[in-house]
Amino acid sequence: MKLLIKGVFDNAYLLLIIAPLFWGGNAVAGRFVVGEWQPFTITSVRWLSIAILLLPFAWKPLKNDWPVIKEHWLTLFLLGSLGMAGFSLLMYWALNYTTAINVSIEQASMPVLIMLANFFILSQRVRILQIAGLLITLFGVLITTTAGEPGTFFSKGLNKGDAIMLVACVFYAGYTFGLRWRPKIHWLSFLCIISASAFVMTIPFTSYELSQQPFVAPGVKGWMVLAYVLIFPTLISQLSHARGVELIGSNRAGLFLNLVPIFGSILAVLILGEAFRWYHLMGLTMVLAGIALAERAAAKN
Repeated sequence: MKLLIKGVFDNAYLLLIIAPLFWGGNAVAGRFVVGEWQPFTITSVRWLSIAILLLPFAWKPLKNDWPVIKEHWLTLFLLGSLGMAGFSLLMYWALNYTTAINVSIEQASMPVLIMLANFFILSQRVRILQIAGLLITLFGVLITTTAGEPGTFFSKGLNKGDAIMLVACVFYAGYTFGLRWRPKIHWLSFLCIISASAFVMTIPFTSYELSQQPFVAPGVKGWMVLAYVLIFPTLISQLSHARGVELIGSNRAGLFLNLVPIFGSILAVLILGEAFRWYHLMGLTMVLAGIALAERAAAKN
């Protein structure tokens, strides 16, 4: 069993497939419990619960890693508060105004944002084919968010939920980009610290939300979805993604985020019964084609 676990933990490609599978399910879960959970409240409960659940197992690694954690506390706090909390707060909020399919496809913009960060911040070389790929990807996202009528972007703008989700993607792209500066600490220490940081970040948002609308306990469906969110998109996906980035780097790992819209769209159709329309197919095809073109060009650098 230990050899099997070690084999999985050292297999970057398997880990980077597992992560988007459950993240695709996260968008579906968020849409599934609209009306059961308030978006900011479920985010707070999510990260507080994870921090508490991890603490007994992470206590010894935390003590061993404490000198490194103190030295790099700001990096860890930013990864947790902006990457984890920022993305989750905005995604669950967005799902009150748009479909799980849209949210899933829009997450394919994250590899584009990671490449742009590498270019502007780290001055990594960009080829013309990469630029073309990025433009194709962005147009694919635009096709999706405007229901196949990109011209309406200039006259009407974006749907509120789609606009919120695109901002969420900026936060998670920043998290993936920032993982290159993750300090060398035990994975349990890392998950526990960023979960606690995420919870701290959610406090003012949840406090405001509850001041506007008092908390109403969710039903059985709401608690079951919370359990799924805690175990799969939070624990397993975050660990898998962080380890995958550690093994092959953020640029190559970012490519696997393209699986989120595929898994998310399939699950949204199967579980929620959402309609998969022609502009979803066109947008998804353009997104994946653009990223593939950009990655092929990047591989030649």
